[in-house]
Amino acid sequence: MADVNTIRSAAGSRAAQIDVGLRAHMNKVYGQMSIGMLITALAAWAIAGLAVTADPSAAASTSEGVYALREGQYLTGLGVALFASPLKWVVMFAPLAFLFFGWGALMSRGSAAAVQVGFFIFAAVMGISMSSIFLVFTSFSIVQTFLVTAIAFASLSLYGYTTKRDLSGMGTFLMMGVIGLIVAMLLNMFIFQSGPMMMAISAIGVLIFAGLTAYYTQDIKATYVAHAAHGDQEWLDKAASDGALSLYISFLNMFQFLLMFMGQQE
Repeated sequence: MADVNTIRSAAGSRAAQIDVGLRAHMNKVYGQMSIGMLITALAAWAIAGLAVTADPSAAASTSEGVYALREGQYLTGLGVALFASPLKWVVMFAPLAFLFFGWGALMSRGSAAAVQVGFFIFAAVMGISMSSIFLVFTSFSIVQTFLVTAIAFASLSLYGYTTKRDLSGMGTFLMMGVIGLIVAMLLNMFIFQSGPMMMAISAIGVLIFAGLTAYYTQDIKATYVAHAAHGDQEWLDKAASDGALSLYISFLNMFQFLLMFMGQQE
């Protein structure tokens, strides 16, 4: 009986240790994600501020005059480079290229510190890519949409963390939906250029990334529980950055798609 009690006590102690470690791991994931969001917001705001001027004499000029954004606002040389030159395509697709071609290599070959720094650099580049929203939408509607997204994200992530339902099958389906969404966005951007189609894409995008938020949260939790016994802290630290990136992408995509519905243009 003593042996049985000892075994039970050891098992209970191990379970408690995993629970404590899981909470610390999730805090690390959400912490890195929050820092990434802050970096993105600051980068987008700073670049937008440098790209626009109210002084016509400080604006970039052409043979036909200055680059006017709207009445009383003009693009600077940086603004022209980012939003009115071929460089805009580089800025737009650089984050996507990093996800497809750079992140996997960094995860497999880089240290935990390098992976974390890579995530923060990605967040800064993403901020530069998203800076145009400050030129299109009002600051109030951006903040309003951000708060709505934050509430929805928190609810969905909490569901993913607490639910007993296995969401792994849903994750595969949703990832296929992301690929279809990217294809549809590219077709609409270069061929159809349809406003109603963009609204439909945005609606579907909100639903897809809402589902992915719950799926990623459960996957982060399950991954930690499955590997915690191995005690590979370096790998767990890299997994935390990977989880932060997944949730960060879900949040930003929900935010951008919701902004299409809720955002008020300047």
